[in-house]
Formats: sequence, structure tokens, C-alpha cells
Amino acid sequence: MRTTILSIFIFIVSFQQTFSQAIEVIEPYHIRTIQFRGTSAQSQLPIIQLGQRLQLSFDDINGDESDYYYKIDHYNFDWTPTDLSKGEYLDGFDDVRIETYENSFNALQLYSNYFFTIPNRETRGLKKSGNYLLTILDDDRNVVFTRKFMVIERVLSVAVEIKRARDIRKIDEQQVVQFTVNSPELLLINPKQNVKTMVMQNSNLKTAIVDLVPQYTIGSELIYRYDQEAAFEGGNEFLFFDNKDIRSATNGVRRVQLNDLYENFLYTDVDRSTRPYTFAPDINGNFLVRNLYAENQDIEAEYVVMHFNLQYFEDLGDKELHIYGNFNNWTIDETTFMRYNKESDSYQNARLFKQGFYNYKYVLVNRDGSIEQGPISGNFWQTENDYTVLVYYRAPGSRFDRLLGEGIGNSTTINNN
Repeated sequence: MRTTILSIFIFIVSFQQTFSQAIEVIEPYHIRTIQFRGTSAQSQLPIIQLGQRLQLSFDDINGDESDYYYKIDHYNFDWTPTDLSKGEYLDGFDDVRIETYENSFNALQLYSNYFFTIPNRETRGLKKSGNYLLTILDDDRNVVFTRKFMVIERVLSVAVEIKRARDIRKIDEQQVVQFTVNSPELLLINPKQNVKTMVMQNSNLKTAIVDLVPQYTIGSELIYRYDQEAAFEGGNEFLFFDNKDIRSATNGVRRVQLNDLYENFLYTDVDRSTRPYTFAPDINGNFLVRNLYAENQDIEAEYVVMHFNLQYFEDLGDKELHIYGNFNNWTIDETTFMRYNKESDSYQNARLFKQGFYNYKYVLVNRDGSIEQGPISGNFWQTENDYTVLVYYRAPGSRFDRLLGEGIGNSTTINNN
């Protein structure tokens, strides 16, 4: 059953790549710990202003000092390619070899850490706002993996409010994002047609809401007061582990074992869907590489086999159970699959992680690739989540969608007014 579901999911991804051009290539097994960030300290979907720095790093556990290259492409709001030539949105050039890399030091797992920033000597900067795709290629120009990011011009202001659902059946489970777009200086012509919005929970592009149009206009403001159309499942606070000290058990690590690599066994997790909500600080699905005794975290942090164990007694039917988080860009694949162990009557997974602090949760995956976060973690209106609203505009006669506004909200300010 697992192979069937993943095969269907791969077909869906291929279909999207063919017809919508939203190309997102999952990295192969030997590429690990991709950290992609703009101004944030943690790796998450970068949203940078024109002129700000973009950083990418990743490990190749083959450790053979392979040659990798990067290229940058500009996309519309719906991730179809724009008509702009490379020189119109790029200052300098791409298709450049990544020249900066270091080999691991004093680690059991050999790996090479590749890293680069933009702007750099060859790629001096980006000249247009909007959606971008960064593609990493190997020496034969085969695509290794891709990552999406956004560049913004702050022309519009966006005020965001988080509400409880009005539907009494969902009031204890959902969080609703309402927002107002103010454009005092730029006239937004035909906003229902030309203004596009994207609403994200915890910077997860895969669950974004993208089909909202302004309900009405007051002066220079566009008002979005949706309920169910802008509702997200509240979810629950993320679980976590921290193995910055690889040789000792910690708050989350029950047992440590040394074989070819260090292996950390986590405490058994349980179904939280029927338990009362309990606040536990998290970093909303993100991760941070760190080694307590390292001077250079990038090359001295160890790779550890992390053992997950979950007791869940509900019938899965034709669904699968996976671990989920930003540690692999919110991706469901073979490495996240939880296998049933008859002897322990639990679901288990052993996955390679670079040493550090990680958030994760357990989710169910349907045959069509859709993800259900509530059945195991639960959905609670009190859960702390970050929300981001992005506003795009294409003026009449323009050839691409400009990203002109960003609004940020957090559910700690949630209300029911």
C-alpha cells in the first residue's frame, strides 16, 4: 500500500510540473540538511526585499567534493514562468558553480558542506519582485533539487488579524486569517482581477490559501473578511528533540547507542487528538543545526540516526503515517514513513538527521497526497501559529506579477470578535 500511495503522489507532482510549471524537485538521499534563509536565523521560506541577502547551504553525504551549479528563474503568482528575459530580473548571471564548500571535520559521517549567498561576485542581485525558483544542478546539468523564494517591494501595507471560526462546529479547531490591504500611493486597478493574495501558516507553502479576492473596498483599502475560505486547522504545538550533546540522553532522547553512527532513541509519542491542549513553546516546525562542543556547526555537527516511536491505535485504512516538519521542506517521502512494528504495537521510523534542535509532528497521508494533521496531533484554536499574507499586483499591460505587500500575524492575539 505504501508504494501505491507514493507512486500516486509522484504522479500528482509530475502532473503539476507539466501543466502548472510549479516545479519542485525533491532532493535525493545523499543531499541532506538544506538550509535556505533570507533574514531569519532559522531555515524557512525566504521572503526578502530587493537588495537583501539570500543564503543556501546543504550537505552531500557522499563526501566526494562534487561540482554543483545554481540557476535562478522568475515566476508569476501561479508559478508559471514569466516572459521576462534573464537580464531583466537578474543583475549579473547565474548557471554558476558553487565554489565555497568544506569537508566535515571530526565527524563519523563524512560529508561536504556547500554554501553560497546572493548577492555575490557573479550574481550581483535581483531586480524584480515576485516569485523565484532556485535550482541546483550537478555536473551533467541534471536537476538535483529546487527551492522557492520570494522578493518583495514594500509598497502596500497589510494588516492581519487572527480570529476564531464563526462556524460553531469548528470554533474549537480552526483559526481564521482576516486582513486589510491599504494602498495609499498606488492605484490598484480592477483589484478583483489584478490583485492576488497568498496566506500561509508557519511559512508552509504547500498548505497556502491562494484563491481569495477582496470582498469590498473602502477608500484605498481592500477588505478580506472571509471565514471558512480563509480558515486553517489550528493543529497542535510541535513535538521536538534536541541532541546538541550527542552522547547523552536529554529531555527528548531516551537512549543513545553508537554503531557505525550515533543513534538516538526518542521517547514514545502518543495520540494527542483527544487530550486537552497544553502550551509548549516551539519554533513552528523549523530546525536549527547545533553541536554543543563545535566551533563550526556546519562541518563539525554529527549525523545521527533518530528513532521515532508512536503509539496510535486507530485503523489507518488506506492511509499512511509520516513524520512532518520543515526539516525537509514539509515533504512526504520514503524517509518520513512510519512503519508498523507488530512486536511493539507501535509505528516506527529511523531517519538520518544532522545534530541539532528539530520540530516535528505526525500526520496522515491520503492516497491523493493530501495531508491530515489533526487525527494524531489534534486541532486546537489556542495553538500558537505564525501567519503570513503576501499581496501581488499585475498592472494592466504588465508582463509579470509584482509582490508589493506582506502582512504578519500570530495566533497569540486570536479573538472571537
